[in-house]
Amino acid sequence: MRYPVAGLSAAALLALALVGPASPAGAADPPAAAAAPATPAPRPAAGLVWRDVPNDAGRAVELDWEPSADDRRGDPVVRGYQIERSLNPGGPWTVVDSVAAGVTSFSDQTLLRGIEYFYRVIAAGPGGRTPAGSVTGPVVATSQWFNGTRWSVLVLTMLFFGFVLYYIASAQSGKKPFVRRIPGIDAIEEAIGRATEMGRSVLYVPGIQDIDEIQTVQALIILESVARLTAKYETPLKVPVTYPIPFAIAEEMVRGGYLHAGRPDRYDPDSVQFVSPEQFAYVASITGIMMRDQPAAHIFMGSFFAESLLLAETGFATGAIQVAGTANVHQLPFFVVACDYTLIGEELYAASAYLSGEPKLVGSLKGADLMKIVLVAIILAGCVLESFGVHELTRWMITQ
Repeated sequence: MRYPVAGLSAAALLALALVGPASPAGAADPPAAAAAPATPAPRPAAGLVWRDVPNDAGRAVELDWEPSADDRRGDPVVRGYQIERSLNPGGPWTVVDSVAAGVTSFSDQTLLRGIEYFYRVIAAGPGGRTPAGSVTGPVVATSQWFNGTRWSVLVLTMLFFGFVLYYIASAQSGKKPFVRRIPGIDAIEEAIGRATEMGRSVLYVPGIQDIDEIQTVQALIILESVARLTAKYETPLKVPVTYPIPFAIAEEMVRGGYLHAGRPDRYDPDSVQFVSPEQFAYVASITGIMMRDQPAAHIFMGSFFAESLLLAETGFATGAIQVAGTANVHQLPFFVVACDYTLIGEELYAASAYLSGEPKLVGSLKGADLMKIVLVAIILAGCVLESFGVHELTRWMITQ
């Protein structure tokens, strides 16, 4: 149907173009689109039960429940379940975690031992959230004295201590276990002997870390043996230290070394010097000693970092014989290229037993070595058994 447009304003014409012609009088409006049916809220989950997790420290429980009746494959009513926890059966509730539809178990590993908790499961979907009809609790996680999945750890630990105690007893009875010769350790006595011949001092640097670093402990143990040798040859010893506690221990080690050598009167209280815990202030002080006093032997034992090359290069420039040892793998290349002898990795820990001959140290060293052999044998046996489809050893070694 055509409508006359003459006499209409521009605004009316624009409105007519956008809206379109009006329907004739009496014409029925088009039927409205049928509204999409709303997704209903899911029916609740049920049957929530809990059980304590075995072989743990009382930090976890397992939860299981029956799924919602609407939890069916392809049905969008249930999208997942939310696990809520509270200290009271009436709330307030805190969401611990959520799982997807079809999952009916959850392990809560964030509990505090001995605290009572209450749980409920929420079925969630596009139509809303529906809490379970009942609350489960009180739930209390308990710890066990023994972890039954760690028998292998117990057996191997007892075996290790058995090896150590056997070799300690053997060494104390005069039957000294064999310890292979380490050239770097033998070079320590050579370096001290050279300093004695030249009438110059020995510089001993026990690393730059505090006493909480095991390499510092080993360096201080080795220091006693070095002090014993310098006392025997009447060679001056200088020991700059970074931290107060290693300083006090170093003084006792040097004093003990002179005492064991039968030369307590030769002990110099100024042989151990507290310098600075600042890394490069400490290095500057040591390089100053190297250049001014010209020690004939430099012994670096312990934990070193960026200063290792500075120390070793300065010592090399003075012409001193240098023996170094560290377990910091990233610093070994610098010591290897700039020092005459280098103790690599675990040789640092073997040095104290090698030099002192102390039965406890020697026994611990031999026990650890034998335990390493046992572990390598277990690994090889496990590889062979797994290749033939025998899994008992692997299951026994698995720990939780």
